[in-house]
Amino acid sequence: MKLKKTDLNQALSILAADASVFVPASADQIKKFMLWEDGMEVELDGENTVLPPKDILFPCTEKMYNYKLGKNISVKEVVDNPVQVVFGIRSCDMRSIDCMDKVFLEKGYVDSFYARKRENVTFYAYGCLSASRTCFCDSMGIDPNNAPNADVMMWDGGDTIVMESRTEKGEASLQKLKNLLTDGGNPSESIQCELKVAMNEELPKKLGGMFEDPIWEEVTKACIGCATCTYVCPTCYCFDIDSDNHGASGTKYRCWDSCMFSDYNRAAGGHNPRPTKKERVRNRYMHKLSFFHDRYGQELCVGCGRCIEKCPAHMDISAFIDKVAGKGGTVL
Repeated sequence: MKLKKTDLNQALSILAADASVFVPASADQIKKFMLWEDGMEVELDGENTVLPPKDILFPCTEKMYNYKLGKNISVKEVVDNPVQVVFGIRSCDMRSIDCMDKVFLEKGYVDSFYARKRENVTFYAYGCLSASRTCFCDSMGIDPNNAPNADVMMWDGGDTIVMESRTEKGEASLQKLKNLLTDGGNPSESIQCELKVAMNEELPKKLGGMFEDPIWEEVTKACIGCATCTYVCPTCYCFDIDSDNHGASGTKYRCWDSCMFSDYNRAAGGHNPRPTKKERVRNRYMHKLSFFHDRYGQELCVGCGRCIEKCPAHMDISAFIDKVAGKGGTVL
C-alpha cells in the first residue's frame, strides 16, 4: 500500500483522532520525537533524531503511586494508560524497543508502568534514506531498511510513502487510513552505513574475560563523567526513585538516572563499588556489549551512533569495539 506524501498531514490527523501521535520534528534546532500538531513539518528524511523516542514508553519523570499516612494508610498506583502512535521511528530505535521489552517485560518480572504504555502504542517504522557518519547499526546486525518488530513498516517511494502492516495492531491502524491508501509502491533501496565496526559473535565472551584489562585505563582517560552518552542512548534505562512529600501524603516517582554518576552507585554507609570513572565506563561498555548479551542473547548497543556524535570528549564505542576485536587503532 502507498500514501501520497501530500496526504501525510491528513493521515496523521486521522491517527491523532484517537491517539497521541509522535513524529520526528525539530524544535530549537534539535530533532526529536514531538507530539504532532496540524501543520507541523514532519522530518522523515535525513538523519535520525538527536534524542531517541524511549521517553514515550519510559518517561524521563514518571509518577508511580500516591500514598497517605495516618490511621488509615493508603497506597494508590498512578495508572497512565495512553493510546499512542510513534510515526517514523528508525530500525535502530525499534531494536532498542526490543531491548527495553526484555528488561521491563521478561525474565519473570513485568513493569506495569511500561507494560501499559507498550500495549497501547503502535509503531510506524521508516526505512533510512541516509546514514550519519556515526551510524553503524548494520554492524550490529540491524537492517536500516527493515524493522521486523514494527507494527507498520514504511519506505520512501518518491512522491509516496510505501506502507506494509506487520502485526494485527498495524493492520487495524492502516484500516483507519484506507481511504487514503492505494495499492502498489516501490520501496527505496536499502542503504549501508559507512562506519563499519568489527562486532562479532565472540566479542561478548572475550570482553567477559577482560574485566581487569589495562584497556580500561586507556579508554576512560578522556571521560568527563557528564553522562551525555546515557541520556541520548535509546537503551539506557537506569532510574532513581524519590518522593514528593507533603506532610502525611505524597507521591513516589521515578526519574532517569545514570550509571556514569558516582552517586548512582553509592550505597548506604557511603560505600561505592564503582568509585572512579574507570569502573563506571567499564560497566557501561560491558553492559552494552557483554552483560546484556549474557542475560538476553543480544547486545544492548544498537549502533545508532548518538553517543559518539554527542560526547564532548569524543569517546567512541565503535573504536572500542574494534580495539577489543583486535582490529587495532586507538580507542578514542
